[in-house]
Amino acid sequence: MSEKGDTELASVVESEVPAVSENGINEAMSDLEKKVSQQIEYYFGDHNLPRDKFLKEQIKLDDGWVTLETMIKFNRLSSLTTDFTVIIKALQKSKTNLLEISEDETKIRRSPNKPLPELNDEYKDSLKKRTIYAKGFPLETSLDDIKEWLEGKGTVENVFMRKDAQRQFKGSIFAVFDTVEAAKNFVETPSLKYKDNDLLVLSKSDYYNMKAEEKKKLQLESKSKSNQAKDRQKKAEDAEMESLYEKTGCLLKFSGDLDDSTSRENLHELFDPHGEIKWIDFSRGAKNGIILFKDSAKEALEKAKEAHGGTLTLKNKETMWEIVEGDTEKEALKRIIEDQQESFKKKGRGRRSRGKGRRGGQPNKSQVTFQGKKTTFESEDESDEADSVSPKKRALEENEVEEPASKLQKTENESGNQ
Repeated sequence: MSEKGDTELASVVESEVPAVSENGINEAMSDLEKKVSQQIEYYFGDHNLPRDKFLKEQIKLDDGWVTLETMIKFNRLSSLTTDFTVIIKALQKSKTNLLEISEDETKIRRSPNKPLPELNDEYKDSLKKRTIYAKGFPLETSLDDIKEWLEGKGTVENVFMRKDAQRQFKGSIFAVFDTVEAAKNFVETPSLKYKDNDLLVLSKSDYYNMKAEEKKKLQLESKSKSNQAKDRQKKAEDAEMESLYEKTGCLLKFSGDLDDSTSRENLHELFDPHGEIKWIDFSRGAKNGIILFKDSAKEALEKAKEAHGGTLTLKNKETMWEIVEGDTEKEALKRIIEDQQESFKKKGRGRRSRGKGRRGGQPNKSQVTFQGKKTTFESEDESDEADSVSPKKRALEENEVEEPASKLQKTENESGNQ
């Protein structure tokens, strides 16, 4: 099990009855021996071995045998013991018959009589049906606490402690039972509690369905809020533009032998410090256009002229400036408002049009498109998670295995090791 991951996994085997050792004498396992045998059997078990790259490399070297010297480099085992005698006695007393011990008692391997299951669709379906989800554990709960709590509730092969991005326990687990019936019985057990905490217990399939429904609900709520915000924005914009019908003196016409490179940005540079521009009806290359100010166009023009020594030009080209009044003003306002509303419909609310006009404010000097992978951050509080935890994602999360501390260059006493 990898220290790098945000999870803890463990094999949980119920073995309260005294085991029969190799010499045929009933001999009870101590708590330490029980933990040691369970941990090593987890390493070589169906859930860990197929994805444990390091251990798979080791078993290829010597017909499946792995030295005890190598095994005690695994963090969780080394935290229990590094005494070869303890390890050998623990495995000799185990009743699973999963592991074999070499004659010189320096190596162990998975029994050839217990091959790994074939990872086909049938096995994956069985694994899913044997897996349960339980939520409601205190965040300070340890793996050993959960293993102890699960004793007597069915034979559990594997425990997966779910953690957030900061590797903190989220208070929920996945547990794999040895049979579908055992998992079903666990899920159907009424009012399951951990100490005084009520637990939410579901099959893995029901958990995925629940998360999918939560995601769908959040998406609908988000879409509804977004639409409401857009509607409010449009109403505010429409109301603002409609109010301009009642105003006069807000339009400024400009014309002349303008440079073909003259742009709306040049107009902003002239007038932004002196009056708020709401819209510019002008296309690059044209010889005339109209500026719509929020307030008095005459005042903005006078301030701009004063700031430029009394003469106002566009790109050093002589320019005529004229306040639009009377019926001409009303017709121009109507056309600008229609153009603006049509632009919003085509380009999307809030986007800038390249055609007849563009909203005022700061000029759109550049447009940057950000590309890349969308990153979803999982909330510490599962009830607030925005994304559904799919079976595919969960499978990837579970594909984390432990390598010896020496290879990972980690300290042996680091907390959370498996």
